[in-house]
This record gives sequence, C-alpha cells and structure tokens, in this order.
Amino acid sequence: MKLTKKIALIVFVLVVIGAIVFYMQYRQVLDYAKHPTNLVQDKIFTVPAGTGRVALENLLVKEQLIDENHNFQLLLKLRPELAQFKAGTYRLQPNMTIEELLLLIASGKEAQFSIRFIEGNRLSDWSNILRDAPYMEHKTQDATPTELYTMLDFKEGDNLEGWLYPDTYLYTAGTSDVEILKRAYKRMKTTLDEEWKGRDKDLPYKNAYEMLIMASIIEKETGVENERSQVASVFVNRLKKNMRLQTDPTVIYGLGDKYRGKIYRSDLDNHTPYNTYKIDGLPPTPIAMPGLASIKAAAHPAKTDYLYFVADGTGGHTFSRNLNDHNRAVKVYRQIEQQN
Repeated sequence: MKLTKKIALIVFVLVVIGAIVFYMQYRQVLDYAKHPTNLVQDKIFTVPAGTGRVALENLLVKEQLIDENHNFQLLLKLRPELAQFKAGTYRLQPNMTIEELLLLIASGKEAQFSIRFIEGNRLSDWSNILRDAPYMEHKTQDATPTELYTMLDFKEGDNLEGWLYPDTYLYTAGTSDVEILKRAYKRMKTTLDEEWKGRDKDLPYKNAYEMLIMASIIEKETGVENERSQVASVFVNRLKKNMRLQTDPTVIYGLGDKYRGKIYRSDLDNHTPYNTYKIDGLPPTPIAMPGLASIKAAAHPAKTDYLYFVADGTGGHTFSRNLNDHNRAVKVYRQIEQQN
C-alpha cells in the first residue's frame, strides 16, 4: 500500500513537473511570437508558391528578417493558423513582430504598388512608365501594334493614342502591363461614352472619337482648370466657321522625334496630317491621353465668340474675338517674354 502511494506521488510530481515545463515552454514560445523582427525599414518580401514551414524559416533567416531560433517551428505547431502561408509579395514594416509577420503572410494581403499616368501623357510615355514599374509582368514590350490591340481587345481603330484614362492604378506583384492597359482603356471608353451621350447640342463633331481628339488638344493647350471650356469654345467656334485650328501641340505631335523644343517656321510650313496650320478640321487621332476635365470641356464648351487665345505670361491665356485684339495680346506676351 505504501509502495502504491509512493508510485502515485512520484507520478503526480512528474506530471506537475511536466506541466510546469510545458507551460514554461509554451510561455517561451508565445513570448517569442511577440519578439520584433530585424526590420529597420519597409521591405518587400516574396513567398514563393509551395513554400513550407522549414523553407519559410530558412528564407526569413537568409533575408536577415529573423535570427535562427528553435521556437519558430514550435510556434507554428502551437499556432497552426500562423502556418497557413499564402504565396505572394508582402510589404513588411519596421517593428513588426514575428506573429504579425506570420499573420500577414497567412492573410494573403499582398503589397499594393501604384503606377501613375498624368493627363497629357502620350502613348510613348505610358510605355516608358510601364517598363519601369516594379514587380510588374511585362508582356507588351516587344509587341507589335496589332498584337497589342489583340491583347487589349481594342476595337476602336488602328491607334491607341487617347484611349487610355490617366489616373493612378494599384496593382499587386505579378500583375501584367496588359491588365493595367485594359483597365485604362475600359475606363476611358466608358467615360467617353457617358460624356458623348450627355454632350451639348450643335457641336461640330461627327462622333465620340472626334470629341476625344478635341479633348486631347484642350489637354495639351492648358492646365488651368477654369480655362478648359474657353479653350474648347475657341476651337469649336473655329470649326463652325471652317477656320483652321492652328494649334501648336498638334504640330509638335506631328513632328515626333524631330521636335527640337521650339516650333520653327519650317515646321509650320511642313505639311503633316497633324499640322493644323495646313489641314482643315481636326487631326486624324488624339495627340495625348486627356483627363476627365478636358473631355467635359470638349462636350460642354463655354458659350463665347472667342476665336483666338495666346499665353498671358502667368500660366493662363488671353482670349480674343478678333485678329486685331489677338495681335495686341500677342505683342503684350512677347514683351513679357523679353522682360523675363
């Protein structure tokens, strides 16, 4: 009987000791989870597909995000929800704990990158911006125009200029440039369709595409918000009177790489499809990607009798109804230029 009691006592003591040891180990692992990582600044970290527990630990150690510690694997066993890794690219932040790091990877909330296209950018500018975008899959770099249009399901003609909506677009690692362009194209098409349906009456456009061309010219002529509708009114009035648009941005676009930073008389005398000093009406395509404000201005030009405008030296323009007033405004602008 005494032996039985002794054995029971020993078993009890061992159980208690085991429980204490387990608790201490458990507490140690939980404390380890609250330890900060070695991050001192934001870091982009990629978890490849098929990464397991040991592989993740090795990758984190290799990237010097954590130190080797046997508690890492114990933590994953005690907290299985932390071991549900999702492949992807994540943005890790300074002072992030090991637990927070694992929770982020388990959440699948990948890092968001942004790419910005400003109003007035050309298609060539978009190509350069896309080429330099980090963590993006590049599919369009060596594509021919025909191949590109097929990728985008573009059915608006044979020129993509003007058909991409300028804005900031968010994407995750591995997103293709095709996807970004598709989003921009669909948004521009939707926007143009809406503005075309709600346009003012008696506008000299045959179709929505001509309104897009006009919007692109407005975009390149002024960046002043409250001037756009006035600029639009000048061009609309000239079209109605069968006057040539005579707008420099179209000439520059037609020159392409030959543009030397200044328009020369020889450039104005050179007949190109975009030289609106030589051609009647609108150029054949947009000359840039217009923003919403310029599209709205093309759809709702101000009601004026202006036929001319020239820079006023302060970032805006002076608008005139006749050539004499315009010539005086040009003279004033040239005097301001000489003073500067």
